Formats: sequence, structure tokens, C-alpha cells
Amino acid sequence: MKEQKPIMKIDILTLFPEMFSPLNSSILKRAVDNKILEFNVINIRDFSKDKHKKCDDYPFGGGAGMLMSVQPLYDAIKSVKDENSKIIFPSPRGKVFNQAKAKELSTFNHLIFVCGHYEGVDERIFDLFDMEEISIGDFIVTGGELPSMVIIDSLSRFVDGVISKESLENESFENGLLEYPQYTRPAEFMGLCVPDVLLSGNHQEVEKWRREQSLKKTRNARNDLLEE
Repeated sequence: MKEQKPIMKIDILTLFPEMFSPLNSSILKRAVDNKILEFNVINIRDFSKDKHKKCDDYPFGGGAGMLMSVQPLYDAIKSVKDENSKIIFPSPRGKVFNQAKAKELSTFNHLIFVCGHYEGVDERIFDLFDMEEISIGDFIVTGGELPSMVIIDSLSRFVDGVISKESLENESFENGLLEYPQYTRPAEFMGLCVPDVLLSGNHQEVEKWRREQSLKKTRNARNDLLEE
């Protein structure tokens, strides 16, 4: 009897659980229904010892905005962490996320995403836990919720059974190039026609054309990939 692969468990700690409703749709929902992925969205406010469930305060030394307090974060992480957990903190201070990192994260059985908010978090949380900071680009967003969803969506695609292996092989970045153009029916629309080679049935010529188009698109849009 074939041994069943453990479900990949992803715990998400956030002040705004309602932002994660997209996890309940499309391919990710199907993966959950098929017991490939498990998502748990946890409200950090539930761990606040403040009577008003406050999770932020003014920074020592002054400065703009508020910081997330260390106590609710600490207790929220402790509630789900075990010795095999990998903790991710989306942050502009981290290394920029890419396809290789998505593949790496997909190999873990348990991921914890900690979503920061406001002007940041109390730095002591990084002293208390081994958390990897990951950036989705050199820009700022209002919190860690949207970056977490981007990273989760990307890494989930590499978990066995979420999508087909063929789909993974024929997309941007897998061979160091951007993906070639693709077309479906009708063969002509508004005077624009599908390239003849794709209708020829000659698979060798189709593969040659796709390779040429990938090179062309990469050269025009991301020449840095060719330099690498």
C-alpha cells in the first residue's frame, strides 16, 4: 500500500483574518478539499493580555506610527510552533522572493507565517524565534497579509498534487527564461491570427518556435535573466 504524503500545514498569524478569504477559492481550495494542504488563520488579538485586546504601542525613542507588541506575537507563535516548524516573516528587510525559494519552502511540512502591521514589530520577536524574513519586492505595503498570500500561492504550486508537473515545467523562470506566448481558439480574432507554426502539427518546429519566443520575450523584458 502506497504511503500517503503528510498534509502540508500552513498557520497564518494575523491581526486581520478576514483578508485571507482568497485561500478558500480556486486551486488552493481544491488542494484543501483533497487533503494536500491545510490552512489555519489565527487572530493574534486572541493572545493579547490587554483587556481591550490591544496589540500595538508607541515605539521607545519616539517616531512615527505604532509597533506591534512582542507579547501577543510571542504567545501566538508558541501556540502553533513545534520543532519542525519553519517561520516566515514577510518584510522589505528580507531577501527577495523567487521561484527557487518557493520550491524550497514547498518541502516543509509545517510553515508559520507571521504578518506584521503598522510601522513594524518589536525587534525582540526575532531574538526569541528563528524567523526568515522574505521580501516580495523593493516596495512597501500596509502589512504582511498580502505578501504572505503571494508567497503561499507560489509555494503551494510545488506541493505534490496541487497542479500537474507538466504545468510547472512549461512556465516562466523554470528554464531561466520567460514563458513563450500561448493561444487558444478561435484561430483568428479581430484580424489577429494564431501563428501558423502552432497549427502545423509539427512538434519539433513548435518547440523551436517556443524557444525562440521565450528568448525574445526575456531579452525584451528581463535581459538580466540572460546575463545571469
